[in-house]
Amino acid sequence: MEELRFRNDILPLKNKLYRLALRITLDSAEAEDIVQETMIKVWNQRDQLDTVLSVEAYCMTICRNMALDRKERKDSQNQELTQEMQENCLLDSSTPHESLVQEERLQIVHQLLNELPLNYREVMQLRDIEGKTYKEIAQILSLTEEQVKVNLFRARQRIREQFKDIENYGL
Repeated sequence: MEELRFRNDILPLKNKLYRLALRITLDSAEAEDIVQETMIKVWNQRDQLDTVLSVEAYCMTICRNMALDRKERKDSQNQELTQEMQENCLLDSSTPHESLVQEERLQIVHQLLNELPLNYREVMQLRDIEGKTYKEIAQILSLTEEQVKVNLFRARQRIREQFKDIENYGL
């Protein structure tokens, strides 16, 4: 793989890799380091990339594995997603009160998402945020498509139930 092809095919993946690493580590600086190391590793293995079916899935897998390794080595603190992420997700509301309510709901969903087990969090990140297909997720996470669907269903169901409890009872 030559430098131009690397620049055109691999470098545009950095934002997706960052979001995946951030979802796993919950640490912005750590996620940036993981993306950088992923890029270096892919560059060092550029001669082998011609045999890879999906370069994107290959990069995502490397990033995921590095993030999991880092997370195991360092017990990172569970923190909220960035304010930037919340601002990107907020819907336009007609009144300041509706905006505040929407922002609070979004914070609750982010908190619930961060409290999910890692396997549920990863599947939700890849499907709902990255927009990956079940097949791509299965390839990245080394699961079957059925396992991906089940994990996604359970993650969504858990967030839905916990969110209802909080909305209805203020728990």
